[in-house]
Amino acid sequence: MTDIITAAMIVIGDEILSGRTKDRNIGHLADVMTAIGIDLKEVRIVPDEEDEIVAAVNALRARHAYVFTTGGIGPTHDDITADSVAKAFGVPCEYDARAYAMMEAHYAARDMEFTEARKRMARMPVGAEHIDNPVSLAPGFRIGNVHVMAGVPAIFQAMLDNVVPTLRTGVKLLSRTVHCPFGEGVIGGPLADIQKAFPDTIIGSYPKYQDGTFWTELVVRSRSPESLAAATAAVQAMVDGLGPRS
Repeated sequence: MTDIITAAMIVIGDEILSGRTKDRNIGHLADVMTAIGIDLKEVRIVPDEEDEIVAAVNALRARHAYVFTTGGIGPTHDDITADSVAKAFGVPCEYDARAYAMMEAHYAARDMEFTEARKRMARMPVGAEHIDNPVSLAPGFRIGNVHVMAGVPAIFQAMLDNVVPTLRTGVKLLSRTVHCPFGEGVIGGPLADIQKAFPDTIIGSYPKYQDGTFWTELVVRSRSPESLAAATAAVQAMVDGLGPRS
């Protein structure tokens, strides 16, 4: 069994916290991380404030193998992620020569002015590496274990596709689902006993309500196929032992 690899996400933007923009990137990152065997352990949503971004970046990069940020690398005055990440790493944030030349040529080819605002998208911490952006060209970047990407979902997803092949992945977390016709109040005690008996599994209990009836979806997760099978069998036996729902 290889080491467990963990990741965290920082969603940056006042518009997320105010509700004006509904985040669509957390679920996508969680799906991708699960598929490749990386555990997404925590997500923070922070405002467009330098101190908050710096604190989140430094806290999470010390605890996890990878950190992914979204938002705040556009052309406007409140796009301060690049400066904040540079401050977190203690390096200057400057125009990246390759990004600048690439974007300058891009706007010239479209007969558009390469304005000061657009030039901001070529700034990144000194020493950072590009994350290619096949949608709108302006790159994200990686510095240390922190991957900085756009907040626009289509661009974030395209950037993430370019990041995934560079990541060290772990053993995938396997899962099985057991349908339980009873509510959590009935199964809470015996389910806790099963969890204790199988410490290398994660057993989740998810209440459901449909057509006037409460029931529970039980999900067993493990990196060991043998433990997964044994714990699932125990959960199924527990449910069967409760008899039919009256």
